[in-house]
Amino acid sequence: MLREYLLKGEHHRYRREISLSFDPLSPPEERMCSRFEQLCAAETPVLLPEEKICFIRTIQNIPDIFNEAEWVQIREKHFIHELGYHSNLSVDYEGLIRDGLLARRKSADCYGRRAIDSIIGLSDRYREEALRQGRQDIADVLMRIPRYGAQSFREALQFFRILHFALWLEGNYHNTAGRFDQYIYPYLKKDIEQGLYTEQSALELLEDFFLSFNKDSDLYAGVQQGDNGQSMVLGGIDKDGNDGFNLLSRLCLRASGNLRLIDPKINLRVSKNTPLEVFELGSELTRAGLGFPQYSNDDVVIKGLTKLGYDPQDARNYVVAACWEFIIPAVGEDVANIGALSFPRAVDRCLHRDLPGCGSFGQFMQAVKEEIERQCDEICGRIHDLWFVPSPFLKACMGKIKYHNFGIHGTGIATAADSLYAIQKYIFEEKRFSKKTLLEAVDSDFEKHEELLPLLRYETPKMGMDCDDVDSLSVLLLDWFADSLQGRRNCLGGCFRAGTGSAMYYLWHAGEIGASPDGRRRGEPFGTNFSPSLFARTDGPVSVVRSFTKQHFTRAINGGPLTLEFHHSMFSDSGCIRKVALLVQQFIALGGHQLQLNAVNLEQMRDAQLHPEKHRQLVVRIWGWSAYFVELDKEYQDHVMRRQEYAL
Repeated sequence: MLREYLLKGEHHRYRREISLSFDPLSPPEERMCSRFEQLCAAETPVLLPEEKICFIRTIQNIPDIFNEAEWVQIREKHFIHELGYHSNLSVDYEGLIRDGLLARRKSADCYGRRAIDSIIGLSDRYREEALRQGRQDIADVLMRIPRYGAQSFREALQFFRILHFALWLEGNYHNTAGRFDQYIYPYLKKDIEQGLYTEQSALELLEDFFLSFNKDSDLYAGVQQGDNGQSMVLGGIDKDGNDGFNLLSRLCLRASGNLRLIDPKINLRVSKNTPLEVFELGSELTRAGLGFPQYSNDDVVIKGLTKLGYDPQDARNYVVAACWEFIIPAVGEDVANIGALSFPRAVDRCLHRDLPGCGSFGQFMQAVKEEIERQCDEICGRIHDLWFVPSPFLKACMGKIKYHNFGIHGTGIATAADSLYAIQKYIFEEKRFSKKTLLEAVDSDFEKHEELLPLLRYETPKMGMDCDDVDSLSVLLLDWFADSLQGRRNCLGGCFRAGTGSAMYYLWHAGEIGASPDGRRRGEPFGTNFSPSLFARTDGPVSVVRSFTKQHFTRAINGGPLTLEFHHSMFSDSGCIRKVALLVQQFIALGGHQLQLNAVNLEQMRDAQLHPEKHRQLVVRIWGWSAYFVELDKEYQDHVMRRQEYAL
């Protein structure tokens, strides 16, 4: 009943907009603290029918603390990332839920103490409302938390909900759930041992908790609806190197599959030692058509983070940010998506500027390497005096910060590698056509020399075909990217991390260049993240996995998954589930670092474009997040529909 209530948006009737006032002479810290106090005071405690985990937003808008003129002045002095507010962080959920907010209040500054007092005050008003409605169960939970540490599974879940709610209310965004099954499991284990829950009753409460992620998600910022960063990490090794997959991990997978909602977005940490059963459980969830879980390989990620200077115990505790970037809970304030390099643009610039004068392919590749270095110079040079709007509550929720590293995406690697191979093969080796002919074809979008289009687009080997000659070029590109960032220090003293993600740049960067030598036409997007081109004729997922596991990922460890689309019929029975699980296991064994799978139905998506009212719950994976298909802009819908469907 609660699920349907939320899907219909019936809780939206409690929402209203407000206006707030700020002293124009007050510092940003005071304005942020005052806004949080006013918002907490203005919130109306609402208990939805049958819910066990409460707190919803009744204030629809969060007024900015700066006007436009003030933002102009700020941007003149500082580099402002995205909205200027903190995002893609994972707070110290473990310590907060264990100790309570009053314990954290002792070490907070004056603004943090005021923020903590405000959210405790709102919690008290929720308790009063629960008593008024005769909901003694909710009132009992709120009697202790969030003042004091949780002592039960339900208290721990409710504590998390209050923290998550407060972080969004303060204006932070893409707030993740971190290693949820690690810091919450002790409460569940204790309650089950005491006979307070069975697995089934614990699952029912967990599903109620999962619904809480979907109460206010339409109010959360993102490039598209659904891009809200509510990412949850399950499994993986613990600080002592032991397997952390537990009963709560299993229940989370079941809860997500039962509810079939886009939040929370599930990520599975796995390794070469992970049992096949875990991969099968993950594949069962993929069958639900939610676009998750996303897999991260502990064997690669932990080694890569350690090589970058992360403490080994912190590296073992990594989580993912809103999409896929690797961050450290409590002690990390990395900005994991601060810029993006375009591999195809590097090739395109060299194609037009350097190719005519190059006497060998080696000379041309040297030009590409230098162009990648120039792009990195440009990206890193733009980032100086980074500034974020102060967030007193968020600050109080973090530990002692150790990491201020910046992540740079690397986009369109398949387009670039495929283009380089075409240049190598047809210009320098076979001399099938001239440099001038290739340039004329590309610059005319293949209207001139149109016979080259099918040759370059369909007949030439590409990434995803397990062709070493092509794949080795991608290895070079990624290594050069890592080389270009190695040793650089950012304005906060941290390092720069190369990555294989694309985010929305698979559309944006593609619009910055014309056609490319791989047969990609003007206006066509790149493959999303670390994936084949949309028109690559591969031999199926096995060859794609082999192509995209040859690279040196420990050197480019900012994150960015290989994305594979399977026709939904591939999950029809247990035998198919096992095949998919074995493919994922092979990907991990081969040294791939991140993988996401999507169960798709092209016919259903086509119908959804024509009749969106019939497909409100159709879910697809976009880049590092899932969304309801009908809520996406058409360009994102079309890209999902054009991706390759694989069969095993």
